[in-house]
Amino acid sequence: MLQYHFKNLWFRDKSEEIIFINSHAVRMRAGLMLIIPVYMLIILFTTVLAPTWSVLPNTFVEETYDMTQDWRVIYQVQAARTLFDYTIPSWVLLYGLFEMMAGMFIKTAYLSPTIHLATFLTRNIRPKWEPLKPKRFAWAIGAILIISCLTFFNPDSVARGVNALLGEEMLPTTSNWMPNFIPLLVGICFALMWMEAVFGFCLGCKIHWILTKLGVLKEHCYSCMNVNFDQKAWIEERKNIEKSLNETS
Repeated sequence: MLQYHFKNLWFRDKSEEIIFINSHAVRMRAGLMLIIPVYMLIILFTTVLAPTWSVLPNTFVEETYDMTQDWRVIYQVQAARTLFDYTIPSWVLLYGLFEMMAGMFIKTAYLSPTIHLATFLTRNIRPKWEPLKPKRFAWAIGAILIISCLTFFNPDSVARGVNALLGEEMLPTTSNWMPNFIPLLVGICFALMWMEAVFGFCLGCKIHWILTKLGVLKEHCYSCMNVNFDQKAWIEERKNIEKSLNETS
């Protein structure tokens, strides 16, 4: 069984012109990777959306006798601003980006711990085969969302890299030039992974289906045409497993 695992992983047949993967393993992997957006949501609500200024205790508060545009009284106080270190969240996002990219191709899939674990956990469930291309499209969307969040948490590093590449000051290095709504993409990532893991609903695959129907994407989407490969693939897989077991014995 382990020999079959490392030979095929979650692929039906790696020599096929159109590559199919086990959707049960895909859903299991989405459930395993939910820990990443959950962690990032915690970071979001404890840093980005949390108050960054706090009034120092036992300090003098003085009224300035001035008001804001919405008629709020302005006071002069001694306050401290909380600074956050996004090093660990950035590494978590980088790992999530690696997982998204690794699942797109056959060779890189063997580098993904979550693919190995998801395949192993679903080894006793009858496979349900779906084409890789729609999933690859969905993971590309996930990769774009992760890159956007990475850029938000590291605007100065990205700005210095872009400026060095272009040879001029195109982006500011002293302020966050990314839109404030970018951290909310973490919630979108969580929702997409949750729907994939719980309901088996892949929004990226549906977008791929629409683009295929519109002719934007030329390759066919077999799962969109409701073609059922399960019975034939199940028989072929069982034969391959029996053949592998006979060879090892």
